[in-house]
Amino acid sequence: MSNWLSLIPSEVRYLYEIHNYNHAAEILAQGCTEEFNELMDALVRFSVTTEEILLPGGNESQIPKKFSHLLRPLNWYETRIQGDLLIKMDVYGNQQKQVIEKRISNFIDGHKIDYVKNRVAFDLEWNSKDQTFDRDLYAFRAFHDCGIISAGVLVTRCAELNDIFRHLDVMHKYGASTTWMGKLIPRLEAGRHGGCPVLALGIKKKLVSDWV
Repeated sequence: MSNWLSLIPSEVRYLYEIHNYNHAAEILAQGCTEEFNELMDALVRFSVTTEEILLPGGNESQIPKKFSHLLRPLNWYETRIQGDLLIKMDVYGNQQKQVIEKRISNFIDGHKIDYVKNRVAFDLEWNSKDQTFDRDLYAFRAFHDCGIISAGVLVTRCAELNDIFRHLDVMHKYGASTTWMGKLIPRLEAGRHGGCPVLALGIKKKLVSDWV
């Protein structure tokens, strides 16, 4: 077992497909212990039913709201950042220094993450358009570049859930162009999260509580 994987509780390893980028697991487990433990507990307590899978609503369904019930009482809040960029130029001429300032307004404009606590960010993408991952990873990157978070955690579906979707005849709702691990990993491999450490977890069939 990889050293980083041993930091993840065995129950989480059993229920989720796990990918670790920029040492996110190590940073979370050793540097953000309280937040890491709260997320690990929420991941174990989270589950899905076939009835919920059948309901319409995409990413606005009851499934994403389950994490709100688990995390909001623990002070995980939706957080948005905005900021201007102030550039100072030292111009040297005639043995004198002139300082010129230029401000770029809205250099960081409205990046939002659904759950942030202290230095950890968390988001769930159950069934949105796959371009949503670009928004999420760019937000993680912006928060990290601004020194607000140390790492991000992103949960989505893994490929094996397709077996259930086909059985329930809802594969048309959960197609290849929606948010699932097959669309997230290439983006992470391409470095779209920048330098932000990201722990990516894929929901397995074992989390569908009434699936035999």
